[in-house]
Amino acid sequence: MVLKFDAVILGAGAAGLLCAIEAGKRGRRVAVLERSERAGKKILISGGGRCNFTNLYCQPENFLSANPHFAKSALAGYTPADFIALIEKGQIPYHEKTLGQLFCDRSAQDVVGLLEAECGAAGVQIFLGCSVREVTRTTEFIVRTDRVEFHAPALVVATGGLSIPKMGATSFGYDLARQFGLKICEPRPALVPLVLGEADRSNYCDLTGVSAEVSVAAGNCSLPRSRSSHCFREKMLITHRGLSGPAILQISSYWSAGGSICIDLAPERDVTAPLREAKVRNMAAARAAFQRILPKRFATRWLDLHAPRAWSNQALAELERQAHEWVLEPVAVEGYEKAEVTAGGVDTRELSSKSMQSRKVPGLFFIGEVIDVTGQLGGFNFQWAWSSGVAAGRVL
Repeated sequence: MVLKFDAVILGAGAAGLLCAIEAGKRGRRVAVLERSERAGKKILISGGGRCNFTNLYCQPENFLSANPHFAKSALAGYTPADFIALIEKGQIPYHEKTLGQLFCDRSAQDVVGLLEAECGAAGVQIFLGCSVREVTRTTEFIVRTDRVEFHAPALVVATGGLSIPKMGATSFGYDLARQFGLKICEPRPALVPLVLGEADRSNYCDLTGVSAEVSVAAGNCSLPRSRSSHCFREKMLITHRGLSGPAILQISSYWSAGGSICIDLAPERDVTAPLREAKVRNMAAARAAFQRILPKRFATRWLDLHAPRAWSNQALAELERQAHEWVLEPVAVEGYEKAEVTAGGVDTRELSSKSMQSRKVPGLFFIGEVIDVTGQLGGFNFQWAWSSGVAAGRVL
C-alpha cells in the first residue's frame, strides 16, 4: 500500500509532534511515523514524570554546539512564552520549580495528551508501531516501513539521539544523515553522571546518597568563576561510582576526557571563619566549622583527607582555598544509559538555521536532539525541540 502526504515526519517525540502540528495548521497533509507503540515516550519520563517543558530564562547561551549562533533564529521564532501559551490553551496547570524551570502540576501525560489533541485538530495522522526499513529519494522521498510505503516531497527527521537506549534510542537519524551526504559531529553522552578514578571512589563513594549544594566549573580553578559561563551552582550527589546531581550533570556536557573539574564546596561562604576566631584550633573545631555548611559525614571525610599540618592563619587560608577549589579528575562518564541527552549530531553547517532544512538535499529536514545543539539541564532541551520543530513546520 502506498500513502501520499505533503510531509512525512520520522519520530513522534517533542520536536516531531510540534512540527506536525505547525505544518498541519497550515493545511499540509502530514504523517508522523513512530516505531514505538505510543507517542511521546521520552516526554512521559521527563522531569520525574512531570515534564520540565521549558525554562523562562532560555537564551542561546544555554546551548552547546560547534556553532553557538545556530540556535538563535529558531529560539527567537518560537519562545518559552509561545509554548506556555499552548500549555495554558490546553488548561494544563503548571508551576515554576527553581531557576525558571516549568513543570506540570499533575503529569507529563498532560503534555503528550495536548500534543496528540492538537495533532488531531490539525489533521495530522500518527502511525504508531511503524518501523522504517528504508528511505530513498527520487523526485520525492519514499519511506518504506514494515506495513506501508509513504511518499512525500518533504521528510523531517526527528528521531532523537542515543540517550536512554531502553526507550528505543538508536543511531537511525545519524545514519540517515550520512546516507544523504550530511556530516555528523561525533555524538557523546551529555547531562550524565561522572565516574571517578579508583582512589577517589575509595575515598568518597561509600558515602553514596550524600548531597550538597556546590558550584562546579570545568577545567582550571585559577580562572575567576565570574568569567566562566560553564559554572553551575546546584546540588551534587555522591554515587557508588562517582558524582551526579544537577551540578554534575550540567558540567558533564563541558567536561572532556583527561580534564578536571573544580568544585566549590561552600559557594560564597567562609568555611574557616569560626575556626580562625576559636580559642582552640584543632580537628574537632575544624569538623564543627565544616559541618555547619556540609553534610556531616561528607564534611568529616573531606576534612580527614585534607587535614592541615598546622593551625596557623596561613594553613587555614590554604584549607579555605582547597574547600573552594577542590579539583577532581573524572575518568569517564556513565554512558548513554544514564545520559539525559546526546551532544553532537547532524552538523549545523549542513542546515539552514531558519528552517532546519538541509542545504544539500531540498525537502530534507532535521529537528530536535538529532542536531548538534544540546541544552543545559532545566527545560532547555524541550525548548529546543519545540523551537526547531516549529521552524521546520512553518516552511513545510
